[in-house]
Amino acid sequence: MTVSEAQSTPSPPCGMNARCALLLTGWSALIALPILIRSQALTLVVMIAVVTGALVMICVGLRRHRPTRPLPWYLLSASAILFAVGTTLRDFTAAGYGPLDDLCTLAGYVGIGVTAALWLRPRHEGRNHELILDSGLIGLAALLASWTFLISPILHTGKTTAHTVLAAVYPVLDALLLTLIAHSVATANRSETSLRLLHLGLFAVLVGDLGYSLDAAGTASIGHDLLLTPLLVAYATVGIAALHPTMASLGAPRRIHPHRSRQRAGFIAVALIVASLVPVVGAELGTVDRIVVSSLFALLLIGVLVRSERAIQRSARSERRAQYQADHDMLTGLLNRSALLRALGRDGGQWADRPMCLLFIDLDGFKLVNDSYGHAVGDELIAGAASRIRRMVRREDLVARYGGDEFVVLAPLDRSAAAGLADRLLGAFVRPFELSAGEVPITVSVGIACGGPRAEEPSVYDLIRNADSAMYHAKEFSLGYAFAEDVRHGTFGAAPAHPPESPASRRTRRRETAV
Repeated sequence: MTVSEAQSTPSPPCGMNARCALLLTGWSALIALPILIRSQALTLVVMIAVVTGALVMICVGLRRHRPTRPLPWYLLSASAILFAVGTTLRDFTAAGYGPLDDLCTLAGYVGIGVTAALWLRPRHEGRNHELILDSGLIGLAALLASWTFLISPILHTGKTTAHTVLAAVYPVLDALLLTLIAHSVATANRSETSLRLLHLGLFAVLVGDLGYSLDAAGTASIGHDLLLTPLLVAYATVGIAALHPTMASLGAPRRIHPHRSRQRAGFIAVALIVASLVPVVGAELGTVDRIVVSSLFALLLIGVLVRSERAIQRSARSERRAQYQADHDMLTGLLNRSALLRALGRDGGQWADRPMCLLFIDLDGFKLVNDSYGHAVGDELIAGAASRIRRMVRREDLVARYGGDEFVVLAPLDRSAAAGLADRLLGAFVRPFELSAGEVPITVSVGIACGGPRAEEPSVYDLIRNADSAMYHAKEFSLGYAFAEDVRHGTFGAAPAHPPESPASRRTRRRETAV
């Protein structure tokens, strides 16, 4: 199965989910036996059965679904075996074989970490550094709490140095694992059932390790049968995840959109509350403990400040982007109609004592091009026309796509300067457009409405209406451009043989050509 096929695989039928639920129920009943029947031999048998079943399910899933990247599943299987060996040596042998049991468990942690990294690396989030920062803050908060309630008490138990150091390493690894889980949860889709089951299994590992750490620190006394339960749950969920069809898409390159930002912020807020209570809870901590806690707390606060600053910047960028999209035509990058009218009201003061002309530009024969070559080519033509118009005007002039194949240029010009601009616009369309369908020749018709200072002029709506009428006159008589004043006085030729369209009819016709 290719990557694209794996990603486009439809959601599994309800029967598959039902089988997964049935398997989970069966494994739950098996895992509950050591809790109900206190027997060390039964606990060992159940653990061997669950581990063997998980490995068999992983092999079946690999054979059935054939993922494009099976290496993480092999590493996960090796980690499961290492965890089982470490647990057996620690809990089911009299000698304990320390520190061999801890070394096996630590090797299993390394395998899980590499597996998570291999699955996370191809999941592109673009340049979303906030997700990495949030995951790091969650892990840092976990490390801060672990030092206060787990690591420091373990280091003060007075046991042998090797055993104490290895026991203190587990909370650090748990914090790193929590960071990877938080990152993975934030990039997981609802359809990725296999990944969600793996998250459940990894959380179970964290819960089991928390119990072992509390027991090692002397904070709580928990039976080995109960401590083993979360690890068995992790084995079962990993095996079921391997059987689900979505396991084939894990680790495949894909672009995702990180989500649950509010949930991550909530976790961070809880972490800050817990961190603020650490000085009170740890009032009897030693000098080294206070230095470590203060350093972690400072890093956490710095991270939160950086996150807040980035959130403000992202909000400002989103606001500017939304404003740009509200004011501009997305195809051409020019102002849209409403932005043009708002700009007149906002910036009209600078033109109050200057003459102003409005040029209404329409592409001749655009509907024929649009119908002949399709809307995609029509889009290319509109974008190319906008670019040529933009090059002909000055920086201070306002250029807008009025609608469809209509453009408006509003500039502080007198009549002669407006005529010169119209000539340049006509000349800009002499050369055919190089489009994907080939060379396409197109011309324009321009209507011009001019007047004296703004204070003496009618509203911009009147200017647009007059320029629109002049443009229609220029198009009817192939004049290139025409002034609204000349049209009113009958300067150009005879009237058309048929009655002219009303402005409303012309706009309805042009909307049909809009892309």
